[in-house]
Amino acid sequence: MVEIIPAINSKTWDDAVSKIRKVEPYANWVHIDIADGTFTPNTLWHNSLDLVGFQTNLKLEIHMMEDDPEERIDHWFLQPVKRIIVHWEAVRDMDYIIEECRKEKVEIGIAIADLTSWTVLRQYINKIDMVQVLCVPAGVSGQGFHGHNLLKIRHLRKLCPHCTIEVDGGMTPETAGECVKMGANIVAAASYIFGSKDIKKAIEELQSIEADKHRL
Repeated sequence: MVEIIPAINSKTWDDAVSKIRKVEPYANWVHIDIADGTFTPNTLWHNSLDLVGFQTNLKLEIHMMEDDPEERIDHWFLQPVKRIIVHWEAVRDMDYIIEECRKEKVEIGIAIADLTSWTVLRQYINKIDMVQVLCVPAGVSGQGFHGHNLLKIRHLRKLCPHCTIEVDGGMTPETAGECVKMGANIVAAASYIFGSKDIKKAIEELQSIEADKHRL
């Protein structure tokens, strides 16, 4: 079963909240990109204090596009954050990150950037809850899908048949379908959902993807 997670790439908390409210009737999770300008060329909303007292029926997946997340990951151990994704390229001490998330009972995922080899995940894949393959350069929503990432998904699925593999970046029914054929089981989509005049229909179109039973 493929899960569709609406992805939010907002400069302000008000915009992020507006988008959360739009998808609350249609999703179980929402993915929020945060960026302070250290790992990406741009900045996005990244003030965890805004979450204090925030109420939603959705589970939040925080995608930390920041260098040295060890210094700030504890800021995100707040309700309703249920999963945190850090970038392999940005972390100095991955074991510390994993340990802290385990203590707080928050799921931990590792993302690899567009040009990073899938092989860097070998030593961690059985220690974490999920992996994310970012299929565009980190930072900006609305970029085109980079097809070379399909092979990464295929290799990761062969390496870990039971793992949760999320794809993010350039997702449409067509590109998401290709990723699912290779083994992805979570699709995070931003522009396709929030750029649509009919958000419910956009999510349903992505949910209609059927995985090829025979992995390539």
